[in-house]
Amino acid sequence: MNFLFLTPQLPYPPRQGAAIRNWGIMSELATRHEVHLLSFGESGEVTPPGLASLTLLPSPTRTTATRLRELLTSTEPDIARRLASPDFAVALARLLEQHRFDVVQVEGLELVPYALPYLPALLKSGRAAGSVPEGAAESRGRGLPKWVYDAHNAESDLQRSALLADARQPRRWHAALYSALQTMKLQRYEAKILPRFGQVVAVSESDAAFLRGLSGVRPLVIPNGINTEALTPTAAPTAAAMQARPGPTLLFTGKMDFRPNVDGVLWFVDEILPRLKLDGPPATLWVVGQSLHPALERLRDDPQVVLTGWVDAVEPYLAAADVVVVPLRMGSGTRLKVLQALSMARPLVGTTLGCAGLALRDGVHLRLADSPESFAAAITELLRDPSHALEMGNVGRSHVQAHFDWRVLVPQLEEALR
Repeated sequence: MNFLFLTPQLPYPPRQGAAIRNWGIMSELATRHEVHLLSFGESGEVTPPGLASLTLLPSPTRTTATRLRELLTSTEPDIARRLASPDFAVALARLLEQHRFDVVQVEGLELVPYALPYLPALLKSGRAAGSVPEGAAESRGRGLPKWVYDAHNAESDLQRSALLADARQPRRWHAALYSALQTMKLQRYEAKILPRFGQVVAVSESDAAFLRGLSGVRPLVIPNGINTEALTPTAAPTAAAMQARPGPTLLFTGKMDFRPNVDGVLWFVDEILPRLKLDGPPATLWVVGQSLHPALERLRDDPQVVLTGWVDAVEPYLAAADVVVVPLRMGSGTRLKVLQALSMARPLVGTTLGCAGLALRDGVHLRLADSPESFAAAITELLRDPSHALEMGNVGRSHVQAHFDWRVLVPQLEEALR
């Protein structure tokens, strides 16, 4: 089969959530199929291996004035306007003229506007999201690719969770107003555009159920995955800087301008870290991730917090962590940070929401905790019983190997798209 992927940023090297998912699917498909990539990125970046072709366009910029005008006048949600680029549209048209693709896969809502001009022709074939493979074969027989939307999040549900969090804090009511407006726009947008795709993919059963209720589509569930061969407990040397500090090391990873990550780290530092009751030196939270949000700057003065910013690789930090924490209170889908930690057999404590969609059991694969008190108690328990923490990490790794390795997941996508 001949695939074209559209991604919002170059997914290689795969260092953060969306890129890890995108590259995991693409690289596994490339072992058996022809894979082309159209993406935003800089020409000097590392070229991904194994692709049939790579087309890169500079990332567009939006002025504050333009964004404010579009927020007030456009019926499209903010995320759908973020990567508007005439050059990207031209490049897509050129690729569709030059190649006969079986599948065009759109990674994330940001890029959906580029697909919309091509979708009405597919509707004439009688296919809608979730159609049977025979419909896909019929359309390809007439030279039409199957257009696939990979929903990294149920975006309107994600925005709704941000709205609920903002509405609880009077100082965040301005943000709640933005979230309320975007939630309404996203609900209308997702309900309108999802049925126009030949296939919709969701990352969790809960996201699939939400999108089905919103739009009537029947998404295929392909969870986030990981390359467990590359991400092993001995995959990298431990981070020397983490080992050099006294006391236990706690780790949070993720892109640090992403709202759920920002909220989770601030909640952990303000409410959970002070509740840790340990013998000896206090624990240190390491926050490893690029694009630091201004709200996190105050943590630089906290002696129990280290903000690394961008790092070459997260594996050394995972290898050195005593406990990985996932204190997320908002969001949707499944978290690649959880799969990364478990693939490296690290003990993990997370919220029920933060670890959702991965069939993980509290006390078996990890510890689940949703209040500051229970979260701190779970961390303390693992730190005081290293052998139990090690055993739990190993069981978590076995679970990820069996159910969330890309070699297990991608064949399910292939079968649906044939």
